Amino acid sequence: MAFPWNPGSATAVGSYPGDDFAEALRVVSGELPELPHLPELPARGVGADMIGRTAGMLVDLPVRVEPSGWRLGDRPGRDNRRADDHLKRDLAFLEELLGGHDGPFKIQVCGPWTLAAAIELPNGQRVLRDPGAVRDLIASLREGVAKHVEDVRRAVPHAEILLQLDEPGLPAVLAGRVPTASGLSRLRAVEAPLAEQGIRDVFEGVDDVFPLVHCCAADVPYGLLRGAGAKGISVDMRLVPKRDDDAVGETIDAGVALFLGVVPGTDAPLPSLEKTAAPVRELWRRLGFSAGQRGEQVVVTPSCGLAGASPRYARAALAHCQETARMLHESDE
Repeated sequence: MAFPWNPGSATAVGSYPGDDFAEALRVVSGELPELPHLPELPARGVGADMIGRTAGMLVDLPVRVEPSGWRLGDRPGRDNRRADDHLKRDLAFLEELLGGHDGPFKIQVCGPWTLAAAIELPNGQRVLRDPGAVRDLIASLREGVAKHVEDVRRAVPHAEILLQLDEPGLPAVLAGRVPTASGLSRLRAVEAPLAEQGIRDVFEGVDDVFPLVHCCAADVPYGLLRGAGAKGISVDMRLVPKRDDDAVGETIDAGVALFLGVVPGTDAPLPSLEKTAAPVRELWRRLGFSAGQRGEQVVVTPSCGLAGASPRYARAALAHCQETARMLHESDE
């Protein structure tokens, strides 16, 4: 197994509190020197949240904000411009502050199925309801993500890019739990092969990235994500039950990295490093894999995004992740 990060690395899921991107990037790069990421700051408003940021990347599919959320429109407008402006400013700061970074660097975009379940058609129904609209969305996302990766590479030309697709809504899409616009019924479940192909299509549109998927929900479809090309899977450790042991073990045995969320994502007393690391050690011990392999194949993260935390806690949480990862790697247990 060869991973682009050093053993004992930590990173964050994506979102960060506040509205000062430059300060957020300084904190991220300072506390997570082995594997920094491009932070998302939803507090800045329209176009800075996970859905809006990615919706703004879509090619030839303009969007706008309605009271019910993001909706496809007929022409680019103010909301598209806001999302685009946020991203352009962020990449300018990235080039200024980390332009010489020559290690791994992670970026995040919303995955196709969570996006299709969140964005509305012009008639107010979810894109997910219309198979043709879903195909158009995936094709547009594939092109938009490829352009985004190129833009990031111009800002940090020596970095090795990790591309994370955020798919917190994927289990609900697969299980047919996504509500209709009225909320009175549920949309039909998407078959696993189709869901797998949609994610694979986005990954295959981008050259030379390390592909991973974040799914901070129960019932993570590990096999589907591996089949879609993910070389890393990011999960909330609190939502990994023992019944998933076989799927998790197969994932580890296949050489897929696990990004394990073990630090609370909102303000809370931080436990000792030993207590934070205990679920990771227990999982590894239960599945029978070596401690040395654990240090290479596991990346420690917060349980989910940090947008709901205070800036002080967010900094402490990132430092705690890095210290936990380092201890896990250096430990003999």
